[in-house]
Amino acid sequence: MGERQTYLWRILVTGTCFVLFGIGGLILGLLVFPALLLWPGDSGRRRARTRALVQRAFRLFVAVMSGLRGLGYEFEGRERLGRPGQLIVANHPTLIDVVLIVAFTPAPACVVKAALFANPFTRRVVQAAGYISNAPTDQMIEQSIAALKSGDCLIMFPEGTRTRPGQPMHFHRGTASVAVRGAAVLTPIYIRVDQPLLDKTQAWYQVPPRRPNMSLRVGDDIDLESYRYLPSPRASRQLNAWLLEHYGQELERTAGYNETSPD
Repeated sequence: MGERQTYLWRILVTGTCFVLFGIGGLILGLLVFPALLLWPGDSGRRRARTRALVQRAFRLFVAVMSGLRGLGYEFEGRERLGRPGQLIVANHPTLIDVVLIVAFTPAPACVVKAALFANPFTRRVVQAAGYISNAPTDQMIEQSIAALKSGDCLIMFPEGTRTRPGQPMHFHRGTASVAVRGAAVLTPIYIRVDQPLLDKTQAWYQVPPRRPNMSLRVGDDIDLESYRYLPSPRASRQLNAWLLEHYGQELERTAGYNETSPD
């Protein structure tokens, strides 16, 4: 394909994937999840089955998007995801990163935007999976701590929303508070995209000039013991500041990892 044909193809692929995502959410929410809820088992087992199905659906979505050359990705260290009581934190450069993390994490819980509980395409999915709304904050923190202590693996984005290109990251202390008070283990994921892709300022049809490539790397577990001896507000404040500095250093260190990747 020529350069223009390739660009138009990526617009078509991106639009098709958005439509598939919406239709898939409706089908799962209206037909599949209600049937799953009728299966034998307590609420915990039903929730686990739902999350496992969401994971497989997201894995299929990633395979389709990658297979149609709408996206390239690498995910290093994903075998260390999914441990009981594990809090997974990640930076949030693009709309698609949460899909990739959920797709490769065994049946995780997730803190998601409150708006998803009102969206007809996603409402039944997030409710059936027992995901946690990010608002109100106090309720989100307590529900997240309870989920971790019950043995769930939980995904959170300390930024709360996608990173704005050209602006410094800002982490909210809620994630640090959840980590100190509830996590058995805290595991970071560092995400880089070689060019703008579905960021906070882009519409879906504003695709990059060449196929985007994402790198997701699971870092070493972060030691929380020194923070657990501090008063809770101080502990969350110090951990939040450390996480923000740490992510800045890690992302700077790996800048330009795949800027020469071919289309």
